[in-house]
Amino acid sequence: MQRLPLHALLGFATAARSGNLTRAAESLHLTVSALSHQIRALEERLGQRLFVRGPRGVRLTADGERLLARTGPHLDALAQELRPFAARRDDVLTVSVMPSMASAWLVPRLGGFLAAHPQLELNLLSSERLVDFERDSGIDAALRMGAGRWPGVTAEHLLDETLVPVASPALIRTHGMPTDATLHRWPLLGEGAQPHWARWFAQHGGQPPERYVAHFDDLDSLHRAAVEGMGVALARMVRSRLLVESGQLVVLSEHSLPSDYAHYLVYPPRSAGHAGLQAFRAWLHAQARTVVAGAAGTAPLATGQRPRPPRRGS
Repeated sequence: MQRLPLHALLGFATAARSGNLTRAAESLHLTVSALSHQIRALEERLGQRLFVRGPRGVRLTADGERLLARTGPHLDALAQELRPFAARRDDVLTVSVMPSMASAWLVPRLGGFLAAHPQLELNLLSSERLVDFERDSGIDAALRMGAGRWPGVTAEHLLDETLVPVASPALIRTHGMPTDATLHRWPLLGEGAQPHWARWFAQHGGQPPERYVAHFDDLDSLHRAAVEGMGVALARMVRSRLLVESGQLVVLSEHSLPSDYAHYLVYPPRSAGHAGLQAFRAWLHAQARTVVAGAAGTAPLATGQRPRPPRRGS
């Protein structure tokens, strides 16, 4: 048998480990079509079917499992040996960020940073997936939300997160302004299996409803449903502040619920000396300080105040 092409084996192993051709192609900087062609060519060369393709991704056949077991460790060892020889460009920075954080917080602020650093090429990878910096060697840093304890990386705290009930002006015009004691009577929006509303009512009074108007498994959809007047959401203030400041959402209570998690800038040891990351890092911390100072000076609701319902027709 002729030698198997290394790029095809790498594509096979990447797809096998991710279970998703789209994610695998993105990590290899290929199109899905190109990766599929590589895998088909490998299957034809071996005379074996390596994957079973389904609506939710791909899974290995028994032959595929054996091939991954035999080749995967060697590919990992080769990548590890080649890593010191990889060229690092200080004018190219690749950062992974959650979609909700990218669209609601990072991207609206990026213009100033890019204008100040025109020589830097910034690549944003929007994904909910937790980056494995050992495997994803092309990613220099990430914005993560969590407890700040990730092994093998530097995690720098940026922002704490709080949850507050919010609704659209249209919903307030329909129902009036609630109090903490009457909030449970309103149409409420749930968030997957998260017990945030139960924590809210346990801390501020009232009973969770028997049913929610709708449940959402991603934050962007939850905030958008609240903007459209579907119901009241427990919004994350870091990622919904622009919606509040623009008047698309109104905070319904002077109280808030602290989140167990906060926002962090995370990067591996190999990125510590990256000049582009150092510039981005300094800018991120400055932006975070500005947000914290603004939140302290102009909190969504001053203590003891209640927001006024928007005037009809506004």
